[in-house]
Amino acid sequence: MFERFSKSARFAVIDAQKEARDLKSERIDVEHVLLGVLTTADKPLADLLTAAGLTPDAVRTSIGQHKHGEPLGEEDAEALKSIGIDLEAVRESLGATFGDDALDRVEPEERRGLFGKRMGGHIPFRNSAKKTLELALREALRRGDDYIGSEHMLLGILRAPNAIARDAIEEHVTSAELRRQLEALLDRAA
Repeated sequence: MFERFSKSARFAVIDAQKEARDLKSERIDVEHVLLGVLTTADKPLADLLTAAGLTPDAVRTSIGQHKHGEPLGEEDAEALKSIGIDLEAVRESLGATFGDDALDRVEPEERRGLFGKRMGGHIPFRNSAKKTLELALREALRRGDDYIGSEHMLLGILRAPNAIARDAIEEHVTSAELRRQLEALLDRAA
């Protein structure tokens, strides 16, 4: 299937792995594929995405909020205190045991190979990310295109059942509007 990918789509898949690694994910998911597309998009697609507010930084922020939630506020601390949990005591205990930045660090377990040697290599794809690439192929076939481009990957992302990627997109543009714009862009390129 990858032989049908355009150069930018191939770079998007490669960059999805980098994004997953940078975000300390053990697997590549749909949101990493989205970031890969955003960071490697060619001029017409990049312009469309930027105009919609879909930038790599905006999506990374959205992903961070989705995965980590909003920080606990005073009301939350009071609610925990009412059931006997002192949030500051928990933070101090974690800091004393694991270091001051324990709550900020989220690192996947380091993979080790034979003789304890650290393994680099590829980060595996989650099934949802694999499904997104399959949906990109289906979008290209539906349109009669003989290649899979970054636009097709975005169309696949829009069809994928992934709340993190969908929410990151919908903060800036509706899925229906983005789909319409991507179809128009592909039609102009044909």
